[in-house]
Amino acid sequence: MKIIVRNLSRETTEAELLALFREYGDVQYCTLVMDKATGKSKGFGFVEIPRAGEAKAAIKGLNARDIGGNKIRVKKAEKLVEGAAGNDSGTPGS
Repeated sequence: MKIIVRNLSRETTEAELLALFREYGDVQYCTLVMDKATGKSKGFGFVEIPRAGEAKAAIKGLNARDIGGNKIRVKKAEKLVEGAAGNDSGTPGS
């Protein structure tokens, strides 16, 4: 299950995020979203936990937890639907 983690401190590292989620089970991958211009964290990231039970336990256990002075928000990542964020006409430039 793909999980989104929001409201992370800009100082939180990928290694720290990974360690948090490893408490709940196997982590397939963990990544922070970085600002291309500054190279600093944008304050959110994604974690993939293959086993649904472990993923749900991580969401329940970590949501609203204080990490680095911030109360993080953890939930299942929603899949983007093509056209949902802007031009949904199906043709470019219309």
